[in-house]
Amino acid sequence: MRKLLGQCSLHALVRCDCARLVQPGAEYDTMGEYLDLCGDALRACAGSARAQAAGNSYGDTVLELALSLLYELQARPGDWAGFCAAISGEYRRLGPFWLGAGADGLLRKKINDMYALLRDKVDSDNYQVACGRPCSPNRMYAFRMLDTARGEIARLLDGWREHREQVGAILGRAVEAEPIEARQLRQGGACRAEWVLRWSESLERFNGNPGPLHTRSKRFASLKTSPAKIDAMLREIAEYEHISANRDQDWRLDADQAAGWLDDYWRVLAESHELATPGPDQILQALEDELDQVEPEPPEDGAGPPERDEPIGTLPAPVFLSPRFVDVALNARGAGAWAERALARDSMPVRLAVYLKLLGPFDDSYPSEWLDPATGELPTMHQLALLARISLPTLRKRRDAAIERLVSARR
Repeated sequence: MRKLLGQCSLHALVRCDCARLVQPGAEYDTMGEYLDLCGDALRACAGSARAQAAGNSYGDTVLELALSLLYELQARPGDWAGFCAAISGEYRRLGPFWLGAGADGLLRKKINDMYALLRDKVDSDNYQVACGRPCSPNRMYAFRMLDTARGEIARLLDGWREHREQVGAILGRAVEAEPIEARQLRQGGACRAEWVLRWSESLERFNGNPGPLHTRSKRFASLKTSPAKIDAMLREIAEYEHISANRDQDWRLDADQAAGWLDDYWRVLAESHELATPGPDQILQALEDELDQVEPEPPEDGAGPPERDEPIGTLPAPVFLSPRFVDVALNARGAGAWAERALARDSMPVRLAVYLKLLGPFDDSYPSEWLDPATGELPTMHQLALLARISLPTLRKRRDAAIERLVSARR
């Protein structure tokens, strides 16, 4: 995310002219233009591997996280004012440095500093809402460092054969076989403060750079001498992870099976194409059943008047899907398949309407992210029309046009 935001921010700053950032009142005049240009640049590279890479363990891509942080900047103009002040300080020291060699590196550093501070503020706010405990941006920065350390230690223990010596330094003993701590971490066991301290100490020996707890910076000085505090923060990280986790991994299909269900899709499509009804869907005329024609019985003596039908406006509304349903469904698609390229210009609701028409509401090839949690099947046409914010007839027309394109591309 840091690299993607830095790349797109450099593009935006070139377009809006860095010289304007050092003018009085720049924080008010340039912020809107920067947000528009950076947002356009992010969306322009939406298809890149960097943008589509996983950004966290909750299913968000790097692009989604970068856009959310950009929108947070719009709500926190003080951070943009701080960035303009930092640029002005460099201008007073170096002059118009953005015109010289190495300007991109200095600008990117200032951009990274701004977004790092902004991310700490946003995450600390989210943490306070989720856990009900106070949390400063500096404490969130320490949480992120410890979470990174925990993940790195788990990676080293999992590959203990390749990192035998460093794993021994972390555990404080020689390692001759798979350490039991590796199995404990894989099964959800807790990381320990002494491992974090030894891991940080071992980085200079094995990687050439001092660990975060062993640098000259005083930012983590209090943690270095307080293993109990590290243990407490690691427990808080685990608690927050439990609260915020989706816990739906067991319901997700293996992403590597995408090619398999696409093959099944085209097989069923080939078999059903000749039997498909040409033209748009035909709505059959509603016929009255015998029970519908029975006259209502008169009320008994003393009974009140017969109940009236509820007005249409008060009938129960259709079941609405989560606002993130489309985003999650998009993440579950078969990326790179030629069928997805053929449907690239269609929205996700239209694509699901195509599958609903050709394969029916339920098929073993459907990723679980496509299914309505309430029914275990694809959303109905009415639900898909609500998601797409179009009328039902318009959705049918777009679905039929997409099917025609698929059939033509298959031929």
